[in-house]
Amino acid sequence: MRINPFRALRPPAEKAAAVASVPYDVVDRRESAELADGNPDSFLHVVRSEIDVDDDVSPYDDRVYAKARENLLAFTERGLLARDDEPSLYLYRLIMGDHSQTGLVGCVHIDDYENDLIKKHEKTRPDKENDRTRHVLELRANAEPVILSYRPDAGVDQLIEAGQSGDPLCDFTASDGVQHTVWRAPDSAALIAAFDRVPASYVADGHHRCASAWRAGCELRDANDGHTGDEEYNWFTAVLFAADRLRILPYNRLLMETNGLSAEQLLARLDEVGEVSPDADPEPSAPGQFSFYLGGRWYSLSLDPGSIDQADPIRSLDADLLQSRVLAPIFGIDNPRTDPRIAFIGGIRGTEELEHRVDSGAGQVAFSMTPTKMEQVLAVSDAGEVMPPKSTWFEPKLRSGLFVHELER
Repeated sequence: MRINPFRALRPPAEKAAAVASVPYDVVDRRESAELADGNPDSFLHVVRSEIDVDDDVSPYDDRVYAKARENLLAFTERGLLARDDEPSLYLYRLIMGDHSQTGLVGCVHIDDYENDLIKKHEKTRPDKENDRTRHVLELRANAEPVILSYRPDAGVDQLIEAGQSGDPLCDFTASDGVQHTVWRAPDSAALIAAFDRVPASYVADGHHRCASAWRAGCELRDANDGHTGDEEYNWFTAVLFAADRLRILPYNRLLMETNGLSAEQLLARLDEVGEVSPDADPEPSAPGQFSFYLGGRWYSLSLDPGSIDQADPIRSLDADLLQSRVLAPIFGIDNPRTDPRIAFIGGIRGTEELEHRVDSGAGQVAFSMTPTKMEQVLAVSDAGEVMPPKSTWFEPKLRSGLFVHELER
């Protein structure tokens, strides 16, 4: 696995908390504007620059991408971002409650993405891919790193652990209570050599950013008659975490209607799928079990373990089991990617959010799931398969604005 140091554009320690923002893809335009309101230093002005143009302007308008470039340049001119003197690798630790994870920040090669040394498990949407490709090309920079994972390696993990002993470049706690700490890696050469023994990495979070970085790099390569292979556009930024350090939360389902079934009819249909029990815990206790909220009451749905093919990396996933045995045959939802009758609620919001949505009339029934295991994600990627939509919700999220990778020196 190739990794490469880079001269990061990053905020000085005293500005990091103000600059760092949530990733572009976890908030919509309205939420971005609200989070950035009163904070001209928020990196949302770069990754969601539509908040700085008129509301009636499309987020895909030329003016939005031009504003992103303008804002990035303004950040450097105002001293909110400064370029490191020498190429470096970095260590990035996130602490959320009792969970801690530290990853290596560096650049990975677009050819490794193309040749599946960086393995994928999701399909990308053309509109989102086109948007971020345009964003990269306009900025001539990767504004946000992706999260990659690798199977645990003792040599790599020892180097990452040892590198956290020095003084951090920045250390702050964000408004959501997550602590973010960054160090410069003290021995880049050793880390590069250690990762050279890692056979592959896996996209955990950021499939669209990966695809867009690859597309932008290829476009710049094709346009350069003097291409040598040493250019920065051959690389894009990633934070690499050992697979056993990442935490996945459930990705729950909210259904807007019951496909014409009464509560009694729905319970009867679900009882044909598995064992239904009332007064259940809102959070299911094991894979193959689901909790669902209907009519102000929690129920459990337990599938027969013998009916689940554990050898199949897709068919054994709870997201696929719920889709194939419940959502499609009972609710008529054949394509959850596009069907407006289903919404997906990240587990970070808790099961209370599911209750609120149903009790308020925003939905009719909600399903709570167990989280996908990281080993399942790796198995699907190794098999060259695609996960069902909305199968994983990784927490904690990286903060954007801490590492910007310029594609032109």
